[in-house]
Amino acid sequence: SADTNTLAVTRRLPMRVPAHHLLFLCFTVICRAMSSTAKLKSVDYEVFGRVQGVCFRMYTEDEARKLGVVGWVRNTRQGTVDGQIQGPEDKVNSMKVWLSKVGSPSSRIDRTQFSNEREIPNLQFKGFNTKY
Repeated sequence: SADTNTLAVTRRLPMRVPAHHLLFLCFTVICRAMSSTAKLKSVDYEVFGRVQGVCFRMYTEDEARKLGVVGWVRNTRQGTVDGQIQGPEDKVNSMKVWLSKVGSPSSRIDRTQFSNEREIPNLQFKGFNTKY
């Protein structure tokens, strides 16, 4: 009957959509969901211990770029390293762990202090750099 043929065609229609169209649609939906929920964070930090003269700033720049966060790092006159990190919350949190537990191979991190942690509407830096 005509109803049976219509039903059969209707059931087959979704299968005729090319796979790459479905993948694109799924990718678009997931990206939109992630971008609308991904919070941008900014946090200031200061690292205490043996963190000067051990390539700490260079390794910090490298790790920040690998993670995809922006901001800056510098040596202080007090013998610490301080700076600011900005980016998606999960990446900022990963950088916080690195600054607290890993550092450069020759460094010794006694403690890391984080302050002024806040949500921001936009990134205020284009990359991650050493300040002098």
